[in-house]
Amino acid sequence: MYSIAIDGPAGAGKSTIAKTIAQRLEFIYVDTGAMYRAMALYFIRNGINEKDEKEVNAACEKIHVEIAYEDGMQQVLLNGENVTGLIRTEEVGNMASKTSAYPKVRATLLDLQRDLAKKADILMDGRDIGTHVLPNADLKIYLTASSKVRAKRRYDELIAKGEEADLDQIEQDIIIRDKQDMEREIAPLKRADDAVLVDSSDMTIEEVVSCVVKEFEKVK
Repeated sequence: MYSIAIDGPAGAGKSTIAKTIAQRLEFIYVDTGAMYRAMALYFIRNGINEKDEKEVNAACEKIHVEIAYEDGMQQVLLNGENVTGLIRTEEVGNMASKTSAYPKVRATLLDLQRDLAKKADILMDGRDIGTHVLPNADLKIYLTASSKVRAKRRYDELIAKGEEADLDQIEQDIIIRDKQDMEREIAPLKRADDAVLVDSSDMTIEEVVSCVVKEFEKVK
């Protein structure tokens, strides 16, 4: 079994890159961020105060997140409901960033994530995969890009969906989320000592994919 860990800040293109590489290598793709977003959706729906750790911890006991695959595509199930299409909003992303700092939230998903890696060749992306979830991954990638580039990508996504968006506000949100992710006490976002740094600011998706695949060929 091979495992590839891709970490990096919000908006660096991890999901897009990871899905493409997983298809090319015939690996199972695990989007850990989607799992945290599913929990965040539960917190929002149930009016949980993200600043109250006890309230968040109690809610965790009522949450069960599963990963399923349908036609090769990852589906995220929250207490049996497929929420894949409901978790990509800014509101959910911001809630996920805040609540993922709590040990109980991370522990709720950690065992599931590690179990998935024992069953198949997997490619997992997130904030702390190479440093915490899969510290023995065969290949670790730290994928990043400037906050300006990441904001423009997110802005273009929202406009393409017909949604209103403020480029400056999106960049400010990204900068704040980076700070939250990098400064949290439990498994903060950082580059693993043995991770390959890939800055995608001036790279196409195909260039990034080719770069990562070449790195994998070195460790096979």
